Amino acid sequence: MQATEAVKLLLGIGEPLVGRLLTYDALGMRFREVRLRRDPNCPLCGGSPTIKDLSIHRAGGDACAATPNGHAAAAGAPAPARAGG
Repeated sequence: MQATEAVKLLLGIGEPLVGRLLTYDALGMRFREVRLRRDPNCPLCGGSPTIKDLSIHRAGGDACAATPNGHAAAAGAPAPARAGG
């Protein structure tokens, strides 16, 4: 379903789930749609956003990689080698 949503957004066709959340109950085989409103106080997309720079995420998963001693690795540092690689 996520791939279908991406294709609809890229091609500008259909009705994407913007502003809606689709839940799926596998045991009951039911879908449920919940309408969502934008939070005007959201620090990313609200009326006065305070988060304006997402560059911390450019490093990908390595920005949060843990080293063998359990401490977080510095952003941009090489990921620790894994045994049995």
